[in-house]
Amino acid sequence: MNYLKKEIKNNFCIITLNRPEFKNAFNAEMIFEITETFKLLNQDLNIKAVILKGEGTVFCAGADLNWMKSMVQFSYEENLADSEKLWNMFESVQCCIHPIIGIAQGAVFGGALGLLALCDYVYIHEKTKLCFSEVKLGLAPAVISKFILNKCSDNLVRPLMISGELFGSAQALNLGLVHQIYSDNFDLDIIFNQFSSNGTDAMRATKKLLNSFLNKESDLIAKKLAIETISQLRISSEAQAKLQAKLQKFLIEK
Repeated sequence: MNYLKKEIKNNFCIITLNRPEFKNAFNAEMIFEITETFKLLNQDLNIKAVILKGEGTVFCAGADLNWMKSMVQFSYEENLADSEKLWNMFESVQCCIHPIIGIAQGAVFGGALGLLALCDYVYIHEKTKLCFSEVKLGLAPAVISKFILNKCSDNLVRPLMISGELFGSAQALNLGLVHQIYSDNFDLDIIFNQFSSNGTDAMRATKKLLNSFLNKESDLIAKKLAIETISQLRISSEAQAKLQAKLQKFLIEK
């Protein structure tokens, strides 16, 4: 894998997003690697739990701006196909039979919030900044919204999605998006000590039971609406102008 690292420690599978030079932002290859990795994890019953984290100072900055900019060359139909791949990535994480423990630091923007929402337990650094940044780019948090709303109250996340404002770890805790705030460097022994004594089958069974209470019937409807919405916005002149401006600013800052 080019953009993920995978290792086993104390029967925990540690998955690390590994594009630190691009703040671990998604591109097409990373999306594919995440999708396939989480599908394969379901075949390994020796795993106690999965730890998801980001290499470097940032957990994940969302979608890669260069990758997003390339969507202007895609037809609406091609954007639908590409958006479906993004949905399938989140769905593969959602369908993981193992508990997923997230560790977030630095920044969690855009689609990265979807990954965080799919973790069953999340530790976040106290200085982390989070943002539903899509509207700043003329887009919408379309693909992640269903996964976010499975975890958080609409009343609490709606203003953040529409405003695109930055918020911090304390507010993320209030949203129910994260569960523990930490300072300094995170020690994986915290996770090992917290979860190692739990029954592996018991944790899987609990997760399966809780997931069964979610309304699966509406997922297909949500998927269709999400990928159509983001595909229409991606090829809009507004989004492309904002993406170009943002990309130029990023290149100058870099």
